[in-house]
Amino acid sequence: MADITSSAPVSPGIRNRISTFFDGVIEGLARIAENNSRVRQLNALAALSDEDLAARGLRREDIARHVFSDSLYL
Repeated sequence: MADITSSAPVSPGIRNRISTFFDGVIEGLARIAENNSRVRQLNALAALSDEDLAARGLRREDIARHVFSDSLYL
């Protein structure tokens, strides 16, 4: 049995436009995530020292659970 595979060549212009489109989509999704108030809170808590977290009654491994406790089951 023989297998034949052929593919039409894709011009570099089309490939660049497709790549640019998806780069833009990914960049937009990243900006949405970074501007989320919960993500900002998570980053702020993660930047604290372990002593500061302990003063707030948190452990480093519990930060995500604390921030997303009312929206996710973790």
